[in-house]
Amino acid sequence: MLKLLKLVIVACFLLASVAFVFQQEPVTEKSGSRVNTVVIDAGHGGKDPGTRGKYTKEKDVALAVALELGKKIKAETPDVKVLFTRSTDVFIELGERSAFANRNNADLFISIHCNATPRSRTVRGTETFVMGLHKTEGNLEVAKRENSVILQETNYKQKYKGFDPESPLAHIMLANYQSAFISSSVKLADLIEKKFQSISERDSRGVKQAGFLVLWRCAMPSVLIETGFLSSPDEEEYLSSDAGQEEVAKCIHAAFMAYKKDMDR
Repeated sequence: MLKLLKLVIVACFLLASVAFVFQQEPVTEKSGSRVNTVVIDAGHGGKDPGTRGKYTKEKDVALAVALELGKKIKAETPDVKVLFTRSTDVFIELGERSAFANRNNADLFISIHCNATPRSRTVRGTETFVMGLHKTEGNLEVAKRENSVILQETNYKQKYKGFDPESPLAHIMLANYQSAFISSSVKLADLIEKKFQSISERDSRGVKQAGFLVLWRCAMPSVLIETGFLSSPDEEEYLSSDAGQEEVAKCIHAAFMAYKKDMDR
């Protein structure tokens, strides 16, 4: 009788142990990546067309490249969350773009644009900007043009603490705000320009620094990419084509993958 009782107790114990094991949720490994969320910002939009070529608007090229880039990131790294500041032709205030990235705890902010110059139809090439001091008058002019969109916002002086998009001093002061992420931002920017050269054999005008409002309050590494000059007829033709937009996205995606791999080491 005693033996039988012991067997019953042991059996009950084993059953309880097995039941406990099956009730446990499977252990899932947390991502060890440092790049889990990326915000892709298509510059301009809606009532703000950005710069123009003969027949092309910056806002349209930026959106097409942004969506293609997001598609490539999702396809190759489905564990990375891809968010867009805009996915249609709508106007988004500059401050809201960085605020959106901050609210979503983004690890990267990539803003896509097109360049232009009224002085020449032969100037061409890509350039990628990070937040920083202006090294040349040309950098300042690009920043002033991109920042001038705030004039279309209501109460922009209150929102941007009295920032004057026409003031060189204001842009220089603005450039000091993002210094915490400058190293990682430069790393990504350098990779982007190198991929433009190696993959698409585009002319690279290099990595530059300037005070962009859209990068000002980003609490993460961030870059602003000028994908080419719409004022150059051949670059406008390239950037307005499906093949050109896909190739631009391909270059940025390759840089993103190299950056992610380096950060995850």
